[in-house]
Amino acid sequence: MLRKPAVAGRFYPSSKQSLEAEIAKYLTDAKPKEVIGLIAPHAGYIYSGPVAGAVFSSAKIPERVIILSPNHTGLGKPAAVMNEGEWELPTGNAKIDSDLANRLVGNCVELSIDEKAHIAEHSLEVEIPFLQVLQPKLKFIPITLSHLRYDVCEKIGKAIAKTIKESKEKILIVASSDMSHYEPHEVAKKKDQLAIDKVLALDPKGLLDVCAHERITMCGVVPSAIMLIAAKELGAKKAELVKYQTSGDVSGDYSAVVGYAGMIVY
Repeated sequence: MLRKPAVAGRFYPSSKQSLEAEIAKYLTDAKPKEVIGLIAPHAGYIYSGPVAGAVFSSAKIPERVIILSPNHTGLGKPAAVMNEGEWELPTGNAKIDSDLANRLVGNCVELSIDEKAHIAEHSLEVEIPFLQVLQPKLKFIPITLSHLRYDVCEKIGKAIAKTIKESKEKILIVASSDMSHYEPHEVAKKKDQLAIDKVLALDPKGLLDVCAHERITMCGVVPSAIMLIAAKELGAKKAELVKYQTSGDVSGDYSAVVGYAGMIVY
């Protein structure tokens, strides 16, 4: 199957030359680290590109990446893996690692093979061009997630870690998430810091709890929690905030912003 781009020309440029030029503008000269996982934003590049560029620049990108995204459309299964085919993008087609995807699904009954959840979902798509520019040999597993209980997150996270251990290869886990949505700038910053602190503490359950209790509209809280669970199983000891800003820092409108945080776990 060839999955067509859902948001090219809206969230990011639709031509290869323009897209690669925009990504180059956002990448930094950071010395990349060996990381186990990271959290990257997924808004239109004009808003979230500086944070995405900073966090992807700070990590060594291996040839295989598992990308976890929230399900904004409501389509498909609650924990949906697309296990074959390619995603068409201006930067070139990105191939799904079918063997790894099928092994992961085999290790986890909570995961379902389902293309429907992925067809119109933007939050996973927008991460791929950054990964392709930094790693031309990219193969990936796309996983789109609805809201899940912590025990289900734990099973999926542990299955991801088990599959990575069995593969004996370097595989990066990317969690796609924006932070607070449509809050005043100072309110968003304060709320987002509560969630960021839980990531820095490598506390996936605390992250889910604080977002629920404090009404933090972090859309990728479930992907981020699963990434943290898997990363801890794989030996992660530290997390680091690479960059934080809000849409107000770009638009100049601080009355109702969206927050963006780039974090690495290693």
